[in-house]
Amino acid sequence: MDRPTPTPTELEEDITHKKDETRIEMEDIDYSRDSWKTKLWQFVKFVGPGLMVSVGYIDPGNWETDIQGGSTFGYALLYILVISNILAILLQTLAARLGLVTGRNLAQQIKNFYPSKINIVLWLLTECAIIATDLAEVLGTAIGLKLLFNIPVLWGVIITACDTLILLLLQQCGQRPLELLVLVLMFGVTICFIVELVFAQPSVVGILSGLIPTVPAGSIPVAAGMLGATIMPHNMYLHSGIISNKASRDIVMAKRLNLFAFFRFNVVS
Repeated sequence: MDRPTPTPTELEEDITHKKDETRIEMEDIDYSRDSWKTKLWQFVKFVGPGLMVSVGYIDPGNWETDIQGGSTFGYALLYILVISNILAILLQTLAARLGLVTGRNLAQQIKNFYPSKINIVLWLLTECAIIATDLAEVLGTAIGLKLLFNIPVLWGVIITACDTLILLLLQQCGQRPLELLVLVLMFGVTICFIVELVFAQPSVVGILSGLIPTVPAGSIPVAAGMLGATIMPHNMYLHSGIISNKASRDIVMAKRLNLFAFFRFNVVS
C-alpha cells in the first residue's frame, strides 16, 4: 500500500520547523569569544565532509576522460568542462540546501514525497546512472595502474574493487579516519596536477579558444564521457546526506563550512 504523499502545506510546515531549529541553534552559539586558533580548528574539524564530496570531482574517471579528450581534440572540448562544472555546482548546491533546510537526505525526501511505484522506478534509474558513472572511475584507475606499473587492465579492475571494499571497512572506525585518508590522497593528486601543469605549459591562447563551443568530428562520445564523469548522481545523495548528518555542538558552523569546502575544492578540480 502506498504511503500518503505529504501535502504542500505539511512540507512547508516541516521546512519552517527545521529553519526555526537552526535559528535557535545559531542564537545559542557564541563564536565571538573564540580565538583564531579555535576557529581554525573548527574549520579543520568540519572541512572533512566537504572533502568527501569534492573528491568525486578529482578522481580517476575525470582524469581519464579529460586526458583522452585533450590528447585527441586538444583544447576544443574545454568548454564542456566549464559547462559541466557549472551544472555540477548548481546541482550540488541544491542537494546541500535540501540537507540543510530539511535535515533529510535526497533519498529520504524522494521516499517521503513519491509513491512506492515511482520510488522503485527512480531507484532503478539511479542505480543505472551510478553504475555508468562508476564505470569511468574503475576503468580510469585500472588504466592508471597499467601505465604506472604495467598491471593488466583486468587485474587493475579487481584491485580497484578490492580497495573500494577496504575503504568501506575503514568506515567501521568512524568517519574521521576516512576523511583524513581522503585528505592525504587529494593532497597527492593536487601536487601531481601542479607538476603536470608545469611540464605541460598550456597555451593561454589555446585555453581561450577552447571556451568557444565547437563539435569536432568524433568528439561526441568523449564529450558525453567528460560530462558524465563530472555530474554524478551519487554525489547528490552523498552531499545531501553527509551535510545533514553532521551533528555536534557547532552544527551550524559545520554545515556552513561543509558548503565552503565543497565550493573551494570543486573550483580547484
